[in-house]
Amino acid sequence: MTTALLGGREVHIDDEGFMTEPTEWSEELSEILAKQIGIDTLTEAHWTVLRFLRQDFETEGETPTLRRISTQIGVSTKELFGLFPKKPGKKMAYVAGLPKPKGCI
Repeated sequence: MTTALLGGREVHIDDEGFMTEPTEWSEELSEILAKQIGIDTLTEAHWTVLRFLRQDFETEGETPTLRRISTQIGVSTKELFGLFPKKPGKKMAYVAGLPKPKGCI
């Protein structure tokens, strides 16, 4: 397992840069992760999605899919693409400190 220094903290990551220990994540760290993928500011809409991802992961044991997010919290896929452009599934998981969702290439 690889480690990286983010925000002055050492965190465990996989070969694609996704955090492998969700307990190492913090909201402050997510701001740094977001900037690394081109999201300069996390809005309340971002936080709604990120907090759902974290809660759902804790309950279900895996990173939720776009469809699950849309149906559970009522944020359309189009809105998710607006919040996390191009590859929202990967980007949401990355910023939330969770593993890459199953089915993402």
